[in-house]
Amino acid sequence: GKSSYSKSFDYFGCRGFINFCRAFFKKTLAFTLAETLIVMGIIGVVAALTLPNLNSSTGEKEKVAKVKKIYSNLQDAFGRAEAVYGPYNEWFVNDTKRSDEVQRLGERIAEFMKISKICGTDGTAGCVTSGKTNFIGSGGLQLSMDLSTLSNTYSYITTDGTTILFYINNSDIANIYVDIDGPNKGSFTMGKDLFSFTIDDEDEGIQTMGSSSGVLYQDSVLIG
Repeated sequence: GKSSYSKSFDYFGCRGFINFCRAFFKKTLAFTLAETLIVMGIIGVVAALTLPNLNSSTGEKEKVAKVKKIYSNLQDAFGRAEAVYGPYNEWFVNDTKRSDEVQRLGERIAEFMKISKICGTDGTAGCVTSGKTNFIGSGGLQLSMDLSTLSNTYSYITTDGTTILFYINNSDIANIYVDIDGPNKGSFTMGKDLFSFTIDDEDEGIQTMGSSSGVLYQDSVLIG
């Protein structure tokens, strides 16, 4: 028979109460299949709304970090080249053609960068995307041109896949175009994955094209 302890336990109804509580909470806390599906649907909607923003934010940070790194590498290479070859404004004193100037510029900076492919003065050799570039910015200015068809250019691809193209225009101003996605990849859009720098004649090194505050292409990417 039951012990006196078990009898007294049943007498006060404790065992019954415990069983009642177990059944109550099991029924209360359990979800039906329909309820579970509804909750999963809500979670899916929230994720769909949130993840694109997170991915976009992460992508923007990665892009800015890569542009800053390229800019720093270019500055470093330019400084090293000047240490070896003298001030930039003396590099081209014996050159009579812009094509010679841009080749000298590209070669001297390339000496101090990690390069995987050199296309030189041939814009169709596979270093530069063949297509239009679209300028974007808060000012609403528009620019379209095919970098692969420009004359007086020198280009190569760095070991991280970035295209760097040097261009000296008719005003003898040296520009550096940087495509962080490399040739034939990405949107190839100015301010998104294509950026431009210029070399200052006053021996101030490589500068961002944009405002004096260091904003590249009208607030597209903050460098400084």
